[in-house]
Amino acid sequence: MIDKRIEEYIEQHTTQEDEVLYELNRQTHLKATKPRMLSGHIQGAYLKMVSHMIQPQKVLEIGTYTGYSAICLAAGLQNGGKLITLEMEPELEDFIKHYVKKAGLQSVIKLMIGDALDLTKNLEGPFDLVFIDAEKKDYLTYYKTVKPKLRSGGFILADNALWDGKVIDASELDDPETAGIVAFNNYVQNDPEVENVLLPLRDGLMLLRKL
Repeated sequence: MIDKRIEEYIEQHTTQEDEVLYELNRQTHLKATKPRMLSGHIQGAYLKMVSHMIQPQKVLEIGTYTGYSAICLAAGLQNGGKLITLEMEPELEDFIKHYVKKAGLQSVIKLMIGDALDLTKNLEGPFDLVFIDAEKKDYLTYYKTVKPKLRSGGFILADNALWDGKVIDASELDDPETAGIVAFNNYVQNDPEVENVLLPLRDGLMLLRKL
């Protein structure tokens, strides 16, 4: 774990959230279950930066939660670009749409409610950027489903790739979520069709580029 003082220093030296993201962050912690699932300030700023660097035309997000990361990823979209975001929990729909609208992104962010494993099969690419942050046990299935829909030179980001450090603890492999992350990390590392780097940002971000 990163020293709390270092985390505070990083916060102090990262561009601050805008008003909508700040409010969304706060309201998620006040009203939603498991607010730790929120990307938050630092990771959100990183996602926004990556989006601006890539300038994607089409983005897919697997796992919306309350919409924070979707808003960040939409920041760098080209004119006419679209972001499709998939969320399992229907009770979050109104909350997500409220903040997407408040961010002025209702015309570029398309929210789909349902099982991501089913929804991704029917989506058409090519995508320039994919962000995976849903059921950890299914990461490898998501990856195998979306990679063919990713353009050559396109990028995939996968959250929670360190999973609180459980990925290096053999005693944790009986847990389906930990096993899912480990299987994904190992598969990616040995996939000759991508290059990858595992970043120690927050709970670990795996960044891949399709060759």
